[in-house]
Amino acid sequence: MEKTVIKYRHCGRNIYSFSCSDAPYSHRRDDSERQCPICLQSLTFGLLDAPVALPCPFRNGHTVSCAFLIGSIHGPSHLGEWNDTEIHVGLSNSGGLVYNYTLSGVRRDDRGWEQCVCIQLCPPWRHALRESWDRELEQFSASPKWVSERFDEEREFGSCCYGFALTFINHMRSLDGKVSLSRDEFTGSHVLPRMKTVSLYINIYHAILQHGFCIASHDM
Repeated sequence: MEKTVIKYRHCGRNIYSFSCSDAPYSHRRDDSERQCPICLQSLTFGLLDAPVALPCPFRNGHTVSCAFLIGSIHGPSHLGEWNDTEIHVGLSNSGGLVYNYTLSGVRRDDRGWEQCVCIQLCPPWRHALRESWDRELEQFSASPKWVSERFDEEREFGSCCYGFALTFINHMRSLDGKVSLSRDEFTGSHVLPRMKTVSLYINIYHAILQHGFCIASHDM
């Protein structure tokens, strides 16, 4: 999913397509040579209707510090449906090392999370909290609770990698004088809003791949 998605308005509709720069060089056209897929007329724009690039919802998790990361071994395009795809979550430290709970215990990955959904939880300006995040995350990961032998037990209770991450997040919230969040509270306030945007982006991207353009019922 490396093509740039652009949005423009024509014929009273918001239309999505890929940027001309993503086409093969011999097939590139400027906007004056492109046709509207609805009226088939040459595209002309007013200032407010001109094409704008949509921000890609996927980032390199190793460059986003102190964040909750959502990824898939099958790639970012499989993150479109929260309930119907196998996902994996982790936590990055201030240096981009990703801690995640797996069958082999807690992994510390310096690669593999280059295309994921990133929810930064510790703002860059809170230097003391970022330092304690790194220290606490390393100590937390060494707890016997997260050994490989207990992975199936945690999975039986619906925890696994999500439980590992949320337990640590609540630990840091308590150190910061904040109340803990239930799984439903954290998912509802932090995860679902982001995943709805991701799902819409993926649907638009796939529609453009199939038809060359997309007219979405929900605007991004």
